[in-house]
Amino acid sequence: MEGTINTEIKNNIATISFFHPAGNSFPSSLLKKLSDEFKSLGNSNKISIIILKSEGTGAFCAGASFDELLAVSNLTEGSLFFSGFANVINAMRKCPKLIIGRAHGKAVGGGVGLLAACDYVFGTHSADIKLSELAIGIGPFVIEPAVTRKIGKTAMSEMTLEPTAWKQATWALEKGLFAKIYPTIDELDLNLNTYTKTLSSYNPEALSEMKKVLWEKTENWDTLLLERAAISGKLVLSDFTKKALLQFKKQ
Repeated sequence: MEGTINTEIKNNIATISFFHPAGNSFPSSLLKKLSDEFKSLGNSNKISIIILKSEGTGAFCAGASFDELLAVSNLTEGSLFFSGFANVINAMRKCPKLIIGRAHGKAVGGGVGLLAACDYVFGTHSADIKLSELAIGIGPFVIEPAVTRKIGKTAMSEMTLEPTAWKQATWALEKGLFAKIYPTIDELDLNLNTYTKTLSSYNPEALSEMKKVLWEKTENWDTLLLERAAISGKLVLSDFTKKALLQFKKQ
């Protein structure tokens, strides 16, 4: 199953929901759909706010599809796969609408990158985060600029160099990845709905101009993130990574 991307528009708020049976992970096809959806909604005059969420009550996002990573057989395929996350982050960055993240559960790797690319994030106390890439022989190269922009190089380094350790949602709140966290999903949704309703009532032009300000000095990311994708695309071909991915799949 490739997974699904669904969008619901209510009043002037668009809610994008993504789903994949493997922990809401992302194969290339789903990344392409998500990137296209941000571009489409960015061009719509009917909305001023976008909410990004995943379905279910388990993980928010398990990152890249392990099955697809294992299937990579050459540098071109590897670079192309990781460019999927690069394209999504750049689509979020350039989208003129403010993007509000809803993290109901844990996020790993690329899932952390998606949250970092949001402009404001609500989470639960269960929304722990982890960057496990080094443990499987690659690194969080593509998402690093987005994560560092949110939590700083020191915190990014701490996460990256402890690839098997979960960071609690309270840590993510303290470092700035999350703006608000709540004990339950119900409380999260109640406060998220109140916040986005208020935010969407503001001048759309002011919100769009604010989005530009928030993302100043990231204009080189169109090139930078694709360069980073090539690094990951090369490393995923190593024997170390292939063996590590197989081991992770057995867990």
